[in-house]
Amino acid sequence: MSESRLRVPHPLALLTGCVLLAAAASYVLPAGQFERRFDEGTGRTLVVPGTYQAVDPDPVNLFEAMVALPRGMADASAVIFLVFLIGGALTVVDESGALRRAMPSLIRAMRGRDILIVPVVSLFFAMGGVVQNMQEEIIPLIPVLMILVARLGFTPMVAVAMSAGSAFVGSAFSPINPFQVQIAQKAAEVEPLSGGLFRTVFLVIALSLWIGFTMRYAAATRVAPQGVTEDLGDRMTHRDAVVLTMLGATFAIMVVGLRYWAWDFDQMSGAFFIMGVVVGLVSRMGVSGTAEAYVKGFREMAYAALLIGFARAISTVLEDGLVIDTIVHGMFTPLEELPRVASALGMIVGQAFLHVPVPSVSGQAVLTMPVLVPLADLLGLSRQVIVLAYQYGAGLCDIVTPTNGALMAILAAAGVRFDHWLRFAVPLYAGLVVLGGVSVAVAIAIGLQ
Repeated sequence: MSESRLRVPHPLALLTGCVLLAAAASYVLPAGQFERRFDEGTGRTLVVPGTYQAVDPDPVNLFEAMVALPRGMADASAVIFLVFLIGGALTVVDESGALRRAMPSLIRAMRGRDILIVPVVSLFFAMGGVVQNMQEEIIPLIPVLMILVARLGFTPMVAVAMSAGSAFVGSAFSPINPFQVQIAQKAAEVEPLSGGLFRTVFLVIALSLWIGFTMRYAAATRVAPQGVTEDLGDRMTHRDAVVLTMLGATFAIMVVGLRYWAWDFDQMSGAFFIMGVVVGLVSRMGVSGTAEAYVKGFREMAYAALLIGFARAISTVLEDGLVIDTIVHGMFTPLEELPRVASALGMIVGQAFLHVPVPSVSGQAVLTMPVLVPLADLLGLSRQVIVLAYQYGAGLCDIVTPTNGALMAILAAAGVRFDHWLRFAVPLYAGLVVLGGVSVAVAIAIGLQ
């Protein structure tokens, strides 16, 4: 079959098609809803299990589906502004020249063993996933990674695998991720951070698998480095060290803020905006030069922001059409008839399929956990098991689902086609899902609570 026949549509066209498919589903699927209540423990609205009932249909027509696109942008506004402001701040850092001079310094330091840059970078992003579900924050970092991989002769695919792939794997297997495991444990009324050692063991295995395969791919596809001569360029200055220290400190403050100060996207955006302004002044770019760098960064992030908004519109349409609860009810109710292990594995599959129309992992947790808790109790399953099934089903699906706006934006920024990414990632994704299934089976066998 020719390459052209295998080509996946443009990301915006693909996401628009998903929005239209969601609208069509509102005509085909029966409308239904669960009752909901506000839960002070999670600070979110949870469904009330056992309350699903049919309601009058409210299908979404073509015009309403298109109106959902700007509504999706509005719903994702905090994330979009984070992408714009981090992108602008990192462009200021790039315009200062610090990154361009830091890359040759890193290559000099690793000369002769530069393949080790792959695990070093991968572990950095993996820890971002483990600690704070790093996704959209990766988008502005892609241009920096593209410089690095070009200098080393690696392909853009390696940049995406080291960043997005590692972060998504870290998120899915994380013992502490506040946006996945902690929300799911609260919704399932499980002791927060319980089962941490068990999750850590499988996290190490999963990251070893992903990073090892990425290193192998990087070595096999390596080409002549671009822009590298015997003289790798200017060395870092003391001012560059100050700039990069401020950049690292801002990321550290962001992690602390998320973990201990209840920060959200708005606080992260403010922190990076301040960092960018200070970097511009320290680098003697002046007020106008700093502002121009921000504008350049905003332009480069505009496409990524659109992808995030278009992806969010899919769940907006399903909610408007009153079919999202029907999908949840239909996926998980049949599991009551299966044996315990088969039911738990079925939950992984169900969570994976559900994550396509519901690309928010935190939203999926509060939607599905209350439904699965009584099912788990009925089957004699530990509630910790249903949290694991959610993590591996929903979290790992971020690696391959086109409705993940962050993934599509990262691929677009790196110039990697979605179908090419699937050829790279699907075998690894399948292996990680199997690993998740093994984890769930072991958890059932040892009675993990």
